[in-house]
Amino acid sequence: MRILTVSVLLFGAFGWLLAKQQSQIQGNIVAHPGKPLIAVPDFRGSGAAASLISAFNSTVASDLQSSPLINLVPKTVYPLQIPQQASDLIGGVAPPSARAVNPQGNRLSDWSLPPINANYLGIGYGAENKGMLVLFGWFYTTAPNMPSLQQAQVFGKVYTASLDQTGAVDAGHRYAADILAQFGGKSLVGTRIVFVSDRTGSKEIWVMNWDGTEQRELTHYRSISTFPSASPDGRTVAFTTYAAGYPAIQMLSIDTGRKLPFYNQRASMNAFVTFTPDSKNIIFSSTLAGGSAQLYMAGVNGSSLHRLTSSGAIEVEAKINPKTGADLVDVSGRTGLPQIYHMNMEGADVERLTAGTGEATNPAWNPDGDHIAFAWTRGFEPGNYNIFVMDVASKQTTQLTANEGRNENPGWAPDGAHIVYASKRGRQSQIWVMNADGTGKHPLTQAGSNEKPVWVNAEQ
Repeated sequence: MRILTVSVLLFGAFGWLLAKQQSQIQGNIVAHPGKPLIAVPDFRGSGAAASLISAFNSTVASDLQSSPLINLVPKTVYPLQIPQQASDLIGGVAPPSARAVNPQGNRLSDWSLPPINANYLGIGYGAENKGMLVLFGWFYTTAPNMPSLQQAQVFGKVYTASLDQTGAVDAGHRYAADILAQFGGKSLVGTRIVFVSDRTGSKEIWVMNWDGTEQRELTHYRSISTFPSASPDGRTVAFTTYAAGYPAIQMLSIDTGRKLPFYNQRASMNAFVTFTPDSKNIIFSSTLAGGSAQLYMAGVNGSSLHRLTSSGAIEVEAKINPKTGADLVDVSGRTGLPQIYHMNMEGADVERLTAGTGEATNPAWNPDGDHIAFAWTRGFEPGNYNIFVMDVASKQTTQLTANEGRNENPGWAPDGAHIVYASKRGRQSQIWVMNADGTGKHPLTQAGSNEKPVWVNAEQ
């Protein structure tokens, strides 16, 4: 394999590539049946980057493997010779005699033919420049109809980061996000997950990065704080706390932890906040009028309070459609066991979505405004809560979990392709994440018992 050397000439090209960092060079994505097959050999690093490159490579691999949009080709079938940069590639197709023994790897056709069969190839390398970690990354289509390497190139970018493990991971997330963006994927970098944890002795609100890193306590009330939600602009988290001795809704800045004003009406229950798409108003459940909890609307500071429902049955867990802002779903006991209902923002045009059997709770809208995820005690493994997805228009459901403990509180990622949820597989509950088709399940938390996760958009 070629030994990487970083010359003055390469870094002379740095300024030009950096100027192109947010642009694609040339080439168009070619459609392939089913999910595209992506080959991304490990980058190599020189100098101070050598000890950090493995963190970059593992981050890229993890992000791509967890995406439901693509299939990552196993590295066990890669050629022995791996190109590291655009100049390592040569055009054309290798002669049959060369292909019969082993693909060389320096032609795009080497990657498109068996046993690799990749539709796309990502290559690159890392180096250090002026105390910064610099990653050069390219992405190519291997489609045979491309007349030149330049036209086969989908993008070529430079990724700069701090010269440490954190920087390598950050650059890896960005390179993987640029690859997934070619297939309609949205980057989750910068998004966070708010959840409830008892790891410090009481139920507090916690926050972590989308991939489970940097978990930190957001509240320190040493009481019960629960039912978190987040504003669509990614700036505010709302939750119910008993810190004052009664259930009160509280608003916090997710970045500073600063308490934001909210006027609470004294009631035996104030909970389950959902924000309007513009983050200016909320709907929540309250027993303000006595009797069963009903839905109320107010401004984000608690002003202009007015009642939406008067069903006589419990009305909780309202979720406003993020696409339309004109309708919502909630959990109601108006026909007995809790079921999921659909209604407009005035509480009218009520329609039951779930079948009326079992208990259906925890609805959460996909960002597309057409699907919800929810927890249900029906389906395969009846009697236990599992995660389902429903097409709201057709009411068709798909079960995503079974025989994996008690699974509740699903929440959609901003990309609409991942779901975070709480799974209790023993004495404690942990936060898990999966692809929207139920594949790729893996835990994000381990310490204490963790529940009620909510995915937070990157701050707008």
